[in-house]
Amino acid sequence: MKYLIAGLGNIGPEYKNTRHNIGFQILDALAGASNIAFSDNRYGFVAEYKFKGRTFVLLKPTTYVNLSGRAVNYWLQKENIPLENMLVLVDDLALPFGTLRVKAKGSHGGHNGLRNISEVLGRNDYARLRFGIGDQFHPGFQVDYVLSEWSREEKEQLPERIDSCIEIIQSFGTIGVERTMNFFNKKK
Repeated sequence: MKYLIAGLGNIGPEYKNTRHNIGFQILDALAGASNIAFSDNRYGFVAEYKFKGRTFVLLKPTTYVNLSGRAVNYWLQKENIPLENMLVLVDDLALPFGTLRVKAKGSHGGHNGLRNISEVLGRNDYARLRFGIGDQFHPGFQVDYVLSEWSREEKEQLPERIDSCIEIIQSFGTIGVERTMNFFNKKK
């Protein structure tokens, strides 16, 4: 069984440790813990991760967050992965920092990366893991906030939250989105 795990983020050193790049950060942590490396491919950096007989194609799109749909669609087609086997990792302003929510489908909720994926695919019934980044910004400064680096306190808590995200990815591939939602959405 094959899965596509698309972690959204922006390429370039200026974005490396920003809130908007949490999708990249999660996949980098998973790759690092598994001793696998990403290679530069069409529309993204890609790595293959094996877990309990499943193959996870890890994708960090190089199309920037707001145009992630092209990369996601290309790798779904190239790897012949059904949409129900895709999980998108995104930042979410509507959730307090570190809150994790798995959803089987839904609207883009104002997230331009999810909006673009839904537009390109022509549907929104794909799973997503929403990582809460909070909304601690003044009106009109949303873009500055999501493209800024984590606070010192957030940086201290990130490794534990990212470890939980890795567990969610593994769970998604082994027990499915519904059971993963039931288990992880109840956790604090």
